[in-house]
Amino acid sequence: MDFQHSPRVRDLQQRLTAFMDEHVYPVEHLYHEQVQQQRWQSPPVLEELKARAREEGLWNLFMPDERYGPGLSNLEYAPLAEIMGRVFWAPEVFNCNAPDTGNMEVLLHYGTPAQQERWLQPLLDGSIRSAFAMTEPDVASSDATNVETSILPDGDDYVINGRKWFITNAMHERCAIFIVMGKSDPDNPNRHLQQSQILVPRDTPGLSIVRPLSTFGYYDEPGGHAEVVFDNVRVPRENLLLGEGRGFEVAQGRLGPGRIHHCMRLVGAAQRGLEVACRRVEGREVFGKRLSQQGSVRESVAVMASKVEMCRLLTLRAAAKMDSDGAKGARDLIAMAKIMVPQLTSEVLDMAIQMHGAGGFTGDYFLAEAYNYARWCRMADGPDQVHMMALGKQVIGQYSA
Repeated sequence: MDFQHSPRVRDLQQRLTAFMDEHVYPVEHLYHEQVQQQRWQSPPVLEELKARAREEGLWNLFMPDERYGPGLSNLEYAPLAEIMGRVFWAPEVFNCNAPDTGNMEVLLHYGTPAQQERWLQPLLDGSIRSAFAMTEPDVASSDATNVETSILPDGDDYVINGRKWFITNAMHERCAIFIVMGKSDPDNPNRHLQQSQILVPRDTPGLSIVRPLSTFGYYDEPGGHAEVVFDNVRVPRENLLLGEGRGFEVAQGRLGPGRIHHCMRLVGAAQRGLEVACRRVEGREVFGKRLSQQGSVRESVAVMASKVEMCRLLTLRAAAKMDSDGAKGARDLIAMAKIMVPQLTSEVLDMAIQMHGAGGFTGDYFLAEAYNYARWCRMADGPDQVHMMALGKQVIGQYSA
């Protein structure tokens, strides 16, 4: 594996880092102040940053298709996502935020020309937001074959009934489209052919937002995570993605890149946590000497640095294998990264919080928000246990033959 990024990627790294230094870090607190004033609306400072990023060519960096973005590979995109991940909300500045990135890839790979014109182009432009609705409160959604939401044909339409929750972006005022996963053929003996995915515009009658949901007290405005009800929601048949019974196929195509994108961003959060911890311990004195001179603190910093590098290398390795073998061929390394990177990042951030004392729990520092993100990433796109179960089976099969 070549650890030297190409001149093109290094140039983008430098430009992105300069943008973050000059425009993003200085307004972190302003962003949160504006969000609290208008919760589910995009704050003015974010819109200003998005316009500037687009002018500077730092837009849709995640998109591998050169018609819509720079055409970067997963390995090329990884160090850029790491830079964005240093601030939880920064990816949206560059139109690289979940779940929109995954939804754009779904529409690109599985959408019809009409679906792409209506929904993909506005998402690429950043004029609308989107949501992906799979998780349900009444069943163990870690096994996605459990989903009970129904997507049943009725004349020229499909009728959708069900309840979803932790639907990211659903609270956003600009969330215009939901990609919904449910059962269209519940009696099919093949459990993985029972599901379909369908496009549901937000203003469709019968779609209602029940409430915003918090994670460790964070509502992640302006996108949020919502509980959503579909009550006899009727959409035309042409809103179906790919075809009946192909919902799992779409989900697997979507979730592979999405999982590794989370890991890329988490590396940035972990790296920043390490950096601020080092500055903190060098500037604080306790028991007659700086914290940085305490043996236990030095040991902790050494462990933190090692964990950050492990996260980075595993993520880059997975990204490289995705480029060479595709998401399916790289499923072992994607699973390893999805298991270990959120866990190790949580540990690094927890240690950084400890070094900041009580202040580490507050919004004065980025650490608590970053820890919240890292912790819920252990559940998002499948909990640790599901990935460990699948990976363990794969490894046993590989070495026991």
